[in-house]
Amino acid sequence: MPGHPVPAPEPGASLRERLLGVQQQAIATGTVPLSLRPVVRASWERAIRGAIDPDRALPRIAPDEQAFRDYRDGHALAQVMPVVRRLLVNGADDAGLIVAVGDEHGRLLWVEGDPSLRHRAEDMLFVPGADWSEHVIGTSAPGTALELGRAVQIRGAEHFNRIVHPWSCTAAPVHDPETGALLGVIDITGTDHAVAPHTLSLVSATVAAVEAELRIASLESAVRATLRRSRLAPVAAARRPATAGTPLTVLGERRPRLGDVELSPRHAEILALLAWYPSGLGAERLAALLYEAEASPVTLRAELVRLRRVLEAAGEPPLESRPYRLGRPLELDAAVVARALTQGALRRAAERYEGPVLPSSTAPGIVELREELAGRVRESMLSDASPEMLARYAEREECRFDVEVWRALLAVLSPRSPRRASVVAHLERIETALR
Repeated sequence: MPGHPVPAPEPGASLRERLLGVQQQAIATGTVPLSLRPVVRASWERAIRGAIDPDRALPRIAPDEQAFRDYRDGHALAQVMPVVRRLLVNGADDAGLIVAVGDEHGRLLWVEGDPSLRHRAEDMLFVPGADWSEHVIGTSAPGTALELGRAVQIRGAEHFNRIVHPWSCTAAPVHDPETGALLGVIDITGTDHAVAPHTLSLVSATVAAVEAELRIASLESAVRATLRRSRLAPVAAARRPATAGTPLTVLGERRPRLGDVELSPRHAEILALLAWYPSGLGAERLAALLYEAEASPVTLRAELVRLRRVLEAAGEPPLESRPYRLGRPLELDAAVVARALTQGALRRAAERYEGPVLPSSTAPGIVELREELAGRVRESMLSDASPEMLARYAEREECRFDVEVWRALLAVLSPRSPRRASVVAHLERIETALR
């Protein structure tokens, strides 16, 4: 009771017993001790302020099942569930894990994976339609990840709600790639395997793939909107074969080009960003993605005036403004690779991936785009590439010192492959160089 000291746990007590004692003391005194991890301590403090009962708090369930299904089917994340299933759910049964996808409010939309674990999780109402937001259930990976806007891992008795103590979970939020708005959360729940270090990387990589797929969907929507704006007759559009926009080449060490026109580094950066964000970018956002230091609006406007002349020379319509966006879509080679990866067409993606996006650029937005695409290519190669494809990928400059790629290549080569000796020798050189 408040005002009465809580006995300290006996020496040798389990982690759960120690955390239960810490929790009792925190509820009694209103002060969470510093011994907890900061992310857990802050979440417990919010739960105590919200008067969440750790023994009785249960998620709220959507009362109208049909209304819930209609809401789920229309949610932005419904269109990317094939990506989540391919990257996470398909291996969850064998790994003894549950994969959950929730909306931006913490309501679970899909719960899939190991059937026996899902049946057990029903006891704590970890089911589609249940509200697992932090203000309802307390500390959990899905709810706390949404609260903080970043990836979170919660182990066992770190959950504020005691019914969840047998479980561990890893979750990361999903953001709208165009606006940055929170769309939802992807979670892996299970035993201690659910909070292994590689699980966090896997969930984060899946979120990156999901956000890339959303960006591609936005690009395709922009194409349709452009066609509508051009008022093409429906019959004529139906008869006319679909044509891609002017190629915008930004991958690898080659000079960037728009069709046959060679681009300056800055113009290539601007066009790549506008093609990657087809809904457009406001002046402040575009400047933040272009310049490492704060730049004046005059600097950006002057660059855009010069770019308009380049577009005119290339036969492209002028840029639109407020927000800045392309007059018509371009065929950005980086977006072509991302789309192929999402479709599972790894060979086509490998053929089109000429190297990192504008490798010499230090523009923050280009660095982010470069790392996102390179990370997706790497993950796909490590998980799905044939030995021949992986060997070609390993020979790239960006993979020269990537130990994991070369070890993966060694693992998939036939014991009698003549390549094995050279791969082993290269691994030895890497390890020597990294000492």
